Amino acid sequence: MKASAFWKRTSLVQQNALLLGVVFVVFELLAAAAVAVFVMAPMARRSTDDLANLMVLSAQTWSELPPATRPDFERELARNYLLTLRAEPPGVDGKEWHGAYLYFLEEALTQKTGHAQQLVRETIDGEIWYWASLPSADTSLSVGFPIRRVGAQPFAAILLSSLIGLILALMAAVWLARRSVVPLARLEQAATQIGRGEITELLPETGPRELATLAHRFNEMARQVRELLAGRTTLLAGVSHDLRTPLARMRLALTLLADKPSPKLTGRLEKDIEEMDSLIGQVLNLARGMDREAATEIDVPTLLAELAAGAPDGRVQVRATLQACQVQAPLSALRRVIGNLLDNALRYGGDQPVELLAEQTSKKVRIGILDRGPGIPPEQMNAVFQPFHRVEMSRGPTTGGAGLGLAIVRQLADTYAWQVDLRPRPDGGLEAWLTLPTE
Repeated sequence: MKASAFWKRTSLVQQNALLLGVVFVVFELLAAAAVAVFVMAPMARRSTDDLANLMVLSAQTWSELPPATRPDFERELARNYLLTLRAEPPGVDGKEWHGAYLYFLEEALTQKTGHAQQLVRETIDGEIWYWASLPSADTSLSVGFPIRRVGAQPFAAILLSSLIGLILALMAAVWLARRSVVPLARLEQAATQIGRGEITELLPETGPRELATLAHRFNEMARQVRELLAGRTTLLAGVSHDLRTPLARMRLALTLLADKPSPKLTGRLEKDIEEMDSLIGQVLNLARGMDREAATEIDVPTLLAELAAGAPDGRVQVRATLQACQVQAPLSALRRVIGNLLDNALRYGGDQPVELLAEQTSKKVRIGILDRGPGIPPEQMNAVFQPFHRVEMSRGPTTGGAGLGLAIVRQLADTYAWQVDLRPRPDGGLEAWLTLPTE
């Protein structure tokens, strides 16, 4: 429990640094063990075997030399090989820990001489020496060497390299953790701001691929939240504006009805109520645009024929398709999108016919609604999808509609990953294309 509580209290930087530190220490110990077993130990045994041969040979050679030449031989050994010969036997070995190299040397001397050998430690003039009693003719000689002749300090090297490596690993862990934590902290702060309803700056889409992708997805979400907030503000402002006009007329009609009841005033009240009810219905449709509906298999030509049959005076013409055209999509949402586009074409197309057609490729279905109306100015092609935007300056529903039809189309298309495009039609008019994936 204590370990888990400690782990929960640590930051990502600390956890990564600790994990990398532990992994490095384990790796360093395994690597040191492998180097010691497979590299250092064989080299040490070969080196101690050579040194044991030299020590035994030196003792034997000394006894075979004439007494007059022995001092020169001792000086040559001391100068070139750091070996010293003396007649005094070594002291008593206190069985001190010598290190692996000296134990290997004892084994090699034992094999060369045929009896057990132990190196005896002795301090001479502040320097540590090791002595062995080796046979020389009919007597024994003490052969010694200073510890500096060995030179190698494998344990110190392993300890120093482990310490330096651990420091580097911790520094690398902190750097790597900060490289990933800083963008995450920035993402957390931005998400908190969005949660409070604040408009946040977009995150830089840089760094590792995963973090850049995460920042890109977050920026897309932030843009959608901005659009939703802007749409909410526009929706509330538009509803309040469009309701104010019929309410003002109703207030005036009620005042007049109090003085003189009239069927004309009553009819005006009913018309205003119907206008308000229609506006509220469209607002509810816009609000329900984010509710997802289960997809079903739809025969597109059949659906277009049904929508064309409901149009007045047979103004809608459906072009026959040469092949089957089916799509998996939510029926009511698709009907609402095509119906809104068709209503716009009928309202602004004058008395000219409106064409409905469908095209299918291997991966998508394209549904077109083509009219011969005045079209939409190029600078307003994107603006017409905003709630309550009207191409006509008039705010009257009879001339400009409520301004929510295309907003509902865009919201439903975004919900189901459909694509809606508007573009001018050759020889006048407007083309509205709805693109759906076949699956």
